[in-house]
Amino acid sequence: MEGTEKTVPGDERCASLSKPEKRDDVAVDRVATDISNDITAEDGGSTQDVEARAEEAVYSSFSKSTKIFILMMATFSSLFSPVSTTIYLPALTPLSADLKVSNTLINLTLTTYMIFQAISPSFFGDFADTSGRRPAYITTFGVYLAANIGLALQHSYAALLVLRCLQSAGSSATIAITMGVMADIATVSERGRYVGMVLTGTLAGPALGPVLGGVLVQFLGWRSTFWFLVIGAGVFLVPYTLFVPETCRNVVGDGSVKPPWWWSRTLIDVWKGGKGHRSEAEWEAALARQGVKRRPARFPNPLQCAKLVLEKDIGLLLFVTAVLYGVYYVMLTSVPSLYKEIYGFNEFQVGLCFLPSAAGGVAASFSMGHLLDWKFKRIATSLGLPVDRKRAQNIKEFPIERARITVLFPFLYAGMAAMIGYGWALDRKVMLAGPLILQFVAGFCMAGAFTSTSTLLVDLYPSNPSAVTAASNLTRCMLGAAATASFSPMIERIGVGWCFTVWCLVTVGMTPGLWAVVRWGPGWREERRQRDLKVPA
Repeated sequence: MEGTEKTVPGDERCASLSKPEKRDDVAVDRVATDISNDITAEDGGSTQDVEARAEEAVYSSFSKSTKIFILMMATFSSLFSPVSTTIYLPALTPLSADLKVSNTLINLTLTTYMIFQAISPSFFGDFADTSGRRPAYITTFGVYLAANIGLALQHSYAALLVLRCLQSAGSSATIAITMGVMADIATVSERGRYVGMVLTGTLAGPALGPVLGGVLVQFLGWRSTFWFLVIGAGVFLVPYTLFVPETCRNVVGDGSVKPPWWWSRTLIDVWKGGKGHRSEAEWEAALARQGVKRRPARFPNPLQCAKLVLEKDIGLLLFVTAVLYGVYYVMLTSVPSLYKEIYGFNEFQVGLCFLPSAAGGVAASFSMGHLLDWKFKRIATSLGLPVDRKRAQNIKEFPIERARITVLFPFLYAGMAAMIGYGWALDRKVMLAGPLILQFVAGFCMAGAFTSTSTLLVDLYPSNPSAVTAASNLTRCMLGAAATASFSPMIERIGVGWCFTVWCLVTVGMTPGLWAVVRWGPGWREERRQRDLKVPA
């Protein structure tokens, strides 16, 4: 009708809710669902139409430079958990002497640390997926900062044991949160390179920690290791709170939605007077217009992560990833004891021997990421599908399992071959160059395989990337602890060479599980999607 202005469904509802005197609690609770239904009705279809509407929009409103800055900060944060684990190793002997306790009791602080390292991300991963990355980061680093200050000042074994647990709880969740940040801003077609980037800290940290710890303990004493971590946490936390925006899609959508809470905005934005939506109803309506079905914040549920192990495809991937990490930890465990015994190295020299595996991991994380994106593009082109790095792509009909896993096999087999050679080189006590070169090759190949499985896990569970990464952390830490504990008994019974051979054969024996994911994974993924559609929001 001429002169009549057309209204978009849901606009009247939003306008009325913006007036405080006409707002009611029922409208606040159901506005996001109502707007989603309006979008669905407008398109004349089902829930899939809402997903299609979301895919037409740009996946992330952040500029490329902002994305790089966010990911650089996230990568930096992921260093703290592995570095905190291994920077402590050179301090074990002086700590035992200063606190006047046995080596057995000091080693117990390693065990408790790994227990909390496995469990903590299960709490914070779910929290980060529902309440946002910023509150999760700030909370975990606040705990981590306080724990390290206490560790640097403590004078008793009881304080050391408790504060190491708090240190682990604060640092170990950062890896899960980091993977969530990556999934927030990276489309599936560019996810490989971004996963490679954020895994750099995770893969390099275990090898860098002993080098830093050896230097600090030798020249400044064991307390300096904890003061070093305090400074590092401050260097991250200050610029993060000032400049890094919230990315969680459950809170800010594509990054353009402004939540009503000040803690979800940068301090610079708060200082400049930047404000979010005036009410939670308006905020939820803005998310719904982007096709985001917001999940309400709740008390962190660790079972949410544990349940993922029961998913067929995710469970198989988690188990293979855990075995890979177990072998990697066996290699790292071999360095302190065997290099001292075979080559007569001191603590500092032993620390330097961790560097080849770190260099291999960093090199693999970048190269494997680009290879994954190339493989994705190649398969998409062969199927006549577009590759769009700016918009979300529906992978319902895309064989994402084949795109990720087929790239993995050459790295996995080559890595196991190098690892077997590494074990026998140490067994035969060959010249130092041999084990170090094989250590680099093994680190490169295993890091490449881990990058592939980590990327696929996020692809399979994009709505809860931190939770699925926390589940991965839970399984690999448990198996890593078991692998570390098995190292010395296996060497005593079957020798160094056969110890590595057995672990590598176990890893290769897991590859049929990967082939199963390639073959039946798309069907399992569709079953999960249909099941999730039936669950009320």
